[in-house]
Amino acid sequence: MNIQQMMMQAQKMQRELKKALGELTEKEFIVTKSGAVTVTVLGNKTVKSVSVDKDAFDAENKEMVEDLIALAINEALAKVQAEEEAINERITGKAGGLGF
Repeated sequence: MNIQQMMMQAQKMQRELKKALGELTEKEFIVTKSGAVTVTVLGNKTVKSVSVDKDAFDAENKEMVEDLIALAINEALAKVQAEEEAINERITGKAGGLGF
């Protein structure tokens, strides 16, 4: 394979990666914890929404609900990261992507 072919292949992979990662930013990752807390995170790692079941609103449950929110957000972000790595690996053959 000559250098021109390698450059064309790298540019193609870069376009595919950019498209796939762009689609990822629109995707929603939803995590529910204990049926009391639901968090929706977008693929760009932005929290879209947090929902707390009305039955969880009790002064005694405050700390538990806060913990559930943190756990749900962290789990959703881990799902985004895993999908991003899967996209990179599928397109470039390695989890780190092309390094651009």
